[in-house]
Amino acid sequence: MKAWRVHANGEPHAVMRLEEVPDPQPGPGQLLLRVRAANVNFPDALLCRGHYQVRPPLPFTPGVEICGEVLAVGEGAAGEVGQRVLAQPPLPGGGFAELALADAAAVRPAPEALDDAEAAALHIGYQTGWFGLHRRARLQPGETLLVHAAAGGVGSAAVQLGRAAGARVIGVVGGPDKARTARELGCDVVLDRRSDDLVAAVKEATGGRGADVVYDPVGGEAYTASTKCIAFEGRIVVVGFAGGTIPSPALNHALVKNYAILGLHWGLYHTKDPAAVDACHEELTKLAAQGAIAPLIGGRVPLGAAADAVQRVADGASVGRLVVVPGAEEAR
Repeated sequence: MKAWRVHANGEPHAVMRLEEVPDPQPGPGQLLLRVRAANVNFPDALLCRGHYQVRPPLPFTPGVEICGEVLAVGEGAAGEVGQRVLAQPPLPGGGFAELALADAAAVRPAPEALDDAEAAALHIGYQTGWFGLHRRARLQPGETLLVHAAAGGVGSAAVQLGRAAGARVIGVVGGPDKARTARELGCDVVLDRRSDDLVAAVKEATGGRGADVVYDPVGGEAYTASTKCIAFEGRIVVVGFAGGTIPSPALNHALVKNYAILGLHWGLYHTKDPAAVDACHEELTKLAAQGAIAPLIGGRVPLGAAADAVQRVADGASVGRLVVVPGAEEAR
């Protein structure tokens, strides 16, 4: 089969190589999947750079999230040939390939309401959003939710989930094209971090109160601005640091303004509370069936363009999700 492999750490476009490798064979408890679509996540770029919290042995195939079709079932594994599923292929054998293995106990049915590319982009981003907004921040109907990078893959999921929860959503983006996308997603207010005074604009939009919940996958200056426009008893959910700078919070400021800083490492729920992950998937499937959520697909690319797609996500040059579709003849 064809698979992208990383032999040395560095920028994705420089270190990812498309190679012919032996077809994987399912072991006990595993499923062999044909990759129908593989979503590009920011962690894929971090993996290439060697900056992710998990460092698989070299060479490895990136691609942490796929929609696949079951081709074969390993000994003792539960699964049906032909079933369409969501999976996170265990590294070093990721999803930017024609075939991938997955632990049968960790796969979940792909929602019928979503096509392959949309389904591939559902699990990590929307689970993260749901746990961040509901489990950690306890977002309530009528509250104001501020989402940084609202036109990106992670942010767009939070916007849709916030609207589904009955919140008023303020989206922060970079540039007019992304502002247009945020409006189409349904943001009640859209702010351009390049031209707007975020703190003043948020206070104006909320009558001086500030945002009740902030969803921050960016860090750096985005986090600092959030602390200046957070409401009384507001909650800042720290999701990641795509901006490249990890902030150092002034805890005396959190004390004086009476707000909470909440960390979210969604992956921990797989081991600490797997039943909650299953319940979340059921809820997301229902929301997809109702049309309340649908991953924003900014581009579908063939397998041969995966390295460029990962680099675009690494550089912050994408809108929504970029999805690799093996077998596609050309980018769409």
